[in-house]
Amino acid sequence: MAGGKNKLLSVRAAAAQVVAAVLRGRSLSAKLPEYSDRVEEKDRGLLKELCFGTMRWYPQISILLKQLIQKPLREKDLEIQGLLACGLYQLLHMRIAEHAIINETVSAVTKLNRPWAKGLVNAVLRNFQRQQQQLLERQSNNAVFQTAHPKWLLKRINDAWPKEVAEHIIAANNERAPMTLRVNMLRNSRQDYLDCLAEAGIAASATEFSAQGIVLEAARDVSELPNFAQGYVSVQDEAAQLAASVLMLESNQQVLDACCAPGGKTCHLLESQPDMQSLVAIDLEPRRLSRVEENLTRLNLQAELKAADANDLDSWWNGSQFDRILLDAPCSASGVIRRHPDIKILRKPADIDKLASSQTQILSNLWQTLKPGGILVYATCSVLPAENDDIIAQFVDSQHDAKVLTIEARWGIATDHGRQLFPLSNGNDGFYYSRLSKLDIGESG
Repeated sequence: MAGGKNKLLSVRAAAAQVVAAVLRGRSLSAKLPEYSDRVEEKDRGLLKELCFGTMRWYPQISILLKQLIQKPLREKDLEIQGLLACGLYQLLHMRIAEHAIINETVSAVTKLNRPWAKGLVNAVLRNFQRQQQQLLERQSNNAVFQTAHPKWLLKRINDAWPKEVAEHIIAANNERAPMTLRVNMLRNSRQDYLDCLAEAGIAASATEFSAQGIVLEAARDVSELPNFAQGYVSVQDEAAQLAASVLMLESNQQVLDACCAPGGKTCHLLESQPDMQSLVAIDLEPRRLSRVEENLTRLNLQAELKAADANDLDSWWNGSQFDRILLDAPCSASGVIRRHPDIKILRKPADIDKLASSQTQILSNLWQTLKPGGILVYATCSVLPAENDDIIAQFVDSQHDAKVLTIEARWGIATDHGRQLFPLSNGNDGFYYSRLSKLDIGESG
């Protein structure tokens, strides 16, 4: 059950260790699966809820902890900080009896081998229970507390968008993300698959903008989805599903999918245009490419996978230019915070400028591999113009053979150089697309 590695943990002890790992700089997506295998199967849903919820509200919770703990905990005792954070999350946001929350959280101290902390955990949680109203009222004008967003990110979002849009983004970031599917049109139609879901008793509806998308009323394990193993459907957010149509694929084209892992868009491109000449998919990490390979195999699709740095053309490019390039650029992921709430803790203000520099570099390098007359789609899962429109504006100003092609669509809003989607309740994530055409030499200048 525990993978032969370690004995089983109580769910709150496991959650405390996951949260501590994030506070030390590890990602939630990397640590949660590891600890999921170390709790009873019946507790895995609760473990996910505790970890995601604590991360989602951590900017708020950390302010309360500073008021409730007289002396900051040492770095080696971050597991206790994680346990306290999970306890406060439950008291604030979960419908569990308060006495049960406190008792179970205090009991988890033993599982963490920190017996000295029993009194501390008990005192902090009971003090919060007694002082909750006063503590919350004290933070009524604290924007970081009220929004559960770090100050720098609040400023970035508020500076970028009108007040009502910024408020919408911030509120959506604190919601649970829906589970969205992409129907493989090579196997069945969307309506056929909706009928299959209905027969299986799974409530679902068609997405508004993607012709292949279905949103589930409640998340399910993929093993419960009809014909998932046979490649009839994949899990992919609606915003990401729009990439294939924006790329305007045609038959017999050579296509590049840069920064392709975990392969959702790679597979969708092949499903959308099965008659392309070739598809090269590159990613920096070989480990992440194994996920792409798994997805391709399940869907019975083929692509040429290369583990390489997209910027280092000599390491992977054979000199043959591509008709189409999808550049899903590394970004802040500020449009998918509801799926990765640890971004609020892990991302730092200086990261945005570093990412913008990297995005500019990779765009410039990949431009060399695009045929004249070809199309490159620049995409991010960010809502920050510094990673989106600003990058494209600088690029077209400096690149004489680059032209922005208007994306006519019902989704998102038009920006100066592309289209921006914002996270929607029970809908798509935040995403940005810009479509660039490479002019023939005779057209440029």
